[in-house]
Formats: sequence, structure tokens, C-alpha cells
Amino acid sequence: MQTAFTDAAGRSLPDFTELYAGDISGRTLVPGLYKWGTGVLITSAGVTLSGGANDIWIFQIAQNLTVSNSAIITLSGGAQAKNIFWQVSGQATLGTAADFKGIILSQTLVSMNTGAKMHGRLLAQTAVTLIANKVTNP
Repeated sequence: MQTAFTDAAGRSLPDFTELYAGDISGRTLVPGLYKWGTGVLITSAGVTLSGGANDIWIFQIAQNLTVSNSAIITLSGGAQAKNIFWQVSGQATLGTAADFKGIILSQTLVSMNTGAKMHGRLLAQTAVTLIANKVTNP
């Protein structure tokens, strides 16, 4: 986990910086390296990641990742959860009934509220908290 976190955090020359001031709700994001000096929010409007089966997304988040209740990460065009990396320097919180995709690499905590689903992996340096969740390997 530490090696993957350090690798993702160390990527330079982002394709997108401070996009939408950290609120990516309702947006469609193409493959690339995204960087925020703040936290990132995904409301119940969700977010769509659109790209091919071999495309990569890396999200460098300097603070927290907050995913609201019932938010859905939608993959289109053949995008695969195994190619999506959420490098979070704070904590990642997935709201009740959220449907998340990708690999979360959190420097502190990953917390999934009741009924949240994850198609990917949850890795944290401190703790991962699950409450009646479904996690499937990508």
C-alpha cells in the first residue's frame, strides 16, 4: 500500500489541476492525472469516468475524499475499476448506499457507511471501517 501511495502521490505534470474546485459531481472525466490541493466531493449526482479498457485515472487529493449518500461512480466506454487510483492524503468516506469504483489509497482512514458498495480495493495506512458493505475485487 505504501509503495502504491507514494508512486501515485509522486506523479508530476498533472493533466488537470484544481478541476471544478474539487466538486466533480455530475461531471464526466477523461483519463489522466488529476491533482487537488484541497478535498474532493462527489454528491448524489455522481461522476462518470469515460475511457477505454486500458486507460488510467489517477486522482491526487491533498485532503479528504467525501462521497455522498447514494452517489454512483459510473464507468463508460470500457473503463475498468482496476485502472482508477484515488490517492487521498486525508480520509475517504463513502456515504450510505454509495456505489464506488476504483482503488482507494488513503493516508489515514477509509470509512464505508451502511450499504455502500465498492468495486475495487480499500487500502489505508491507519484503518478501514466497513458497516454492512459489499466489496468486490476489480
